[in-house]
Amino acid sequence: MTKPLLAPLAAAAFVLPFVAAPAWAQQVPPATPAARAVPPELPLRDFFRSPARSGYNLSDGGRWVSFLQPAAGEAGAAPRRNVFVQKLVNGRAVGEPRQLTRETARDIRMYAWKGDDTVLFMKDFGGDENYHVVAADAASGKVRDLTPWEGVRAELVDNLPEDPGHVLVMHNRRDRKVFDVVRLDVRSGAETVVATNPGNVVNWVTDHRGRIRVAIASDGVNNTVLYRDGDSGEFKPLLTTDFRTGVQPLFFDGDNRLFYAVSNRGRDKSALVLIDPARPDAEQVVYAHPEVDVEGAHWSRVQKKLLWASYETDKHGKHFFDATMQAAYEKLQQQFPGEQVDLTAWTLDEKRYIVVNWSDRTLGARSLYDVRSGKLTKLADAAPWIKPEQMAEMKPVRYTARDGLSIPAYLTLPAGREPKNLACVVNPHGGPWARDSWGFNPEVQFLANRGYCVLQMNFRGSTGYGRQFWEASFGQWGLKMQDDISDGVKWLVEQGIADPKRVGLYGGSYGGYATLAGVTFTPDLYAAAVDYVGVSNLFTFMKTIPPYWEPWRQQMYAMVGNPDDPKDKERLTATSPVFHVDRIKTPLLVAQGARDPRVNKAESDQIVEALKKRGVEVEYLVKDNEGHGFANEENKFEFYGAMEKFFGKHLK
Repeated sequence: MTKPLLAPLAAAAFVLPFVAAPAWAQQVPPATPAARAVPPELPLRDFFRSPARSGYNLSDGGRWVSFLQPAAGEAGAAPRRNVFVQKLVNGRAVGEPRQLTRETARDIRMYAWKGDDTVLFMKDFGGDENYHVVAADAASGKVRDLTPWEGVRAELVDNLPEDPGHVLVMHNRRDRKVFDVVRLDVRSGAETVVATNPGNVVNWVTDHRGRIRVAIASDGVNNTVLYRDGDSGEFKPLLTTDFRTGVQPLFFDGDNRLFYAVSNRGRDKSALVLIDPARPDAEQVVYAHPEVDVEGAHWSRVQKKLLWASYETDKHGKHFFDATMQAAYEKLQQQFPGEQVDLTAWTLDEKRYIVVNWSDRTLGARSLYDVRSGKLTKLADAAPWIKPEQMAEMKPVRYTARDGLSIPAYLTLPAGREPKNLACVVNPHGGPWARDSWGFNPEVQFLANRGYCVLQMNFRGSTGYGRQFWEASFGQWGLKMQDDISDGVKWLVEQGIADPKRVGLYGGSYGGYATLAGVTFTPDLYAAAVDYVGVSNLFTFMKTIPPYWEPWRQQMYAMVGNPDDPKDKERLTATSPVFHVDRIKTPLLVAQGARDPRVNKAESDQIVEALKKRGVEVEYLVKDNEGHGFANEENKFEFYGAMEKFFGKHLK
């Protein structure tokens, strides 16, 4: 399988047509009781400002609890999310939190602990996605860029918990197209090459001792799992599949001999399997869900056993292998009825965990859980200004596409309003090989608060629903994938929910392409549209991909189309909105980050220029310090303010 090419902005494979859902599932769930009052119009900033405290983590030895919190930067600059640390004593956070990092250009979005004295965080520059690994000393706050090379992307591979001074990092310094692995000293930045990429390896997997034992090689169409017995010697091919068949190694067993993987070999839905390198074709199925793909699994480093497998139906789910962990989890779940609960961080001894609870109407709280005592101590609310009773419910629904395929979707109706003849916004996700999920979505809640119903559909190609559902998207950009979106609009109208004259279309990334395709090929369906970092020209898009996507180029050709292949050229021309701007009549708002490495700024420039020449109403918002989606708070406020005004003008 493949990773999303145009990853979702929120917040990342694949049937035939699902069996037709029963009659009750084809209808919208009962409306919220009319007695519920219409909530007040809430400030835009309440939806899109950074959480008060988020990204909670624990240092390896449990000495510190850490979190991300907005902090003022240079004079006049907007606050950016930085890492704060607070001491833990006997399982309690004591003293005042202390700001550890002082980033002023962009939020810190990813960080991890190394031992009890170092925080490692990732930073890019203006959204270029060329991440550097940066170390911050937890005591002194001293910061060191461990991969300080311009235009180089680095990623953590293994935290090496048994090695106090080093981590494994992969980066493309030697060759921008491929990633080598180095052992990096977190204090000095000195590195030792551990694995040199021969030119076709796209992923590396370590065992529990931090030795690179598995590599995934790709020629763009076929993937080969390579294996070796120790941390040296030659990698040998273990098994080969075409890219439609996914074998994703996760981690080794307790003896570092067999390894667990998510695989769909010989089946439609991906399952958790155990593979013996001596007999790689004899997969042992550990867990398979009957309806959806298994997404991953969790291994206990302390107990040296598998604890759970994860999957996603309408909501996230877990299948437990350990009765004690299951009982603890169910007890936690009982404390948050109607919400989802997850364990997101833990100490190396697995005696303390960070617990996150959330729902479709709240970002919830973050708590510290002590395994021995069973005590749960609340640390903070993520967004205390969000009142769940003022938010709208996100309801799982299904509708049938024109060719009989059942499309899973989420419908959010504005609270307190009768679900009839509403102005609605249809919101296809990015990816496109990703999916929408149940939970708190600030964009959706903002639109619902402004009185719009919102429909998010997992069109064909969305991941998690089996291989056939995924493959049904191949070669279907602007065609059947777009029909799934159009059929969602028709379903809303047939249900009486949407006023057919007041339907808007909004999407980011692939969803931005779908927005442009919607107003190009079905212009009568939409009264207004917002394209956020979307593709307009499939030819230029395919020719401006980042260099480190090069191993997947042939796969992209198979899934999207080859611009140099005469057989594909006609279809790509027919489904590129920029070549058919004469059909567009819908008012359009376009937003773009100037440093976007995935969807080049030229994609938005082309469509805007072509529409302006025709006199079609188009607004264009470009931010020079953003990439694939806006990360900086002030830019998000401006974008969503423009969207609010735009939809308010054309849909109300």
